[in-house]
Amino acid sequence: MSEPRTRLALLTPHRVEAGDADTLAAALTAACAAGDVAAVILRLAPSDERSLVNLVKRVAPAAQGTGAALVVACAGFSGDLVSVAARGGADGVHLDKPRDGALAELRERLDDGRILGAGGHEQKHAAMEAGEAGADYVMFGGLYADGVAPDAATVLDRAAWWTEIFETPCIAVAHAAGEVAALVDTGAEFLGLESALWMGEGADVAAIQAMVDAAGKAA
Repeated sequence: MSEPRTRLALLTPHRVEAGDADTLAAALTAACAAGDVAAVILRLAPSDERSLVNLVKRVAPAAQGTGAALVVACAGFSGDLVSVAARGGADGVHLDKPRDGALAELRERLDDGRILGAGGHEQKHAAMEAGEAGADYVMFGGLYADGVAPDAATVLDRAAWWTEIFETPCIAVAHAAGEVAALVDTGAEFLGLESALWMGEGADVAAIQAMVDAAGKAA
């Protein structure tokens, strides 16, 4: 029996606004056509709930039309992210560095099959707490809203540790193409791609997908 393949998860830039929607949707359409994309994490700029709902509605079809799940994040948003996701037609919500109790609270509300994702786990204990709270996946790596990202070696170590022990899926995020093969080798269910790898100048999702496929065959 073959090992499950690693699928792609696309991370948008932080603080996506209404003026970014058309460009982002076009990039998502192209990326989802070029690779095996399982999910998109849409990282919105804080705004009023109605504006966020309308923005999600504009972007969602580009991902969901290819079968990818759309998960909404919004660092600094003080409103109801679950409501934004539900009204916008998204498949779930994602929190980075969640405050104590936040994931358990959201898990109770996301009881209809929608996705709860959690990131920002530089410490192993925080990742374990996210899994215990009912997160559908934990994410290691990826830029935070302030532009800072964990060290690539730490991301690799955390992903390898997690996949060895836990059943909850994880996303291991690459910032550069040179990180792809090692992250796939951890056995992570999802390879996260920061936006520079899948949109804009020099992005080549097909080449990254080929690297994922090659790493999977060599395993």
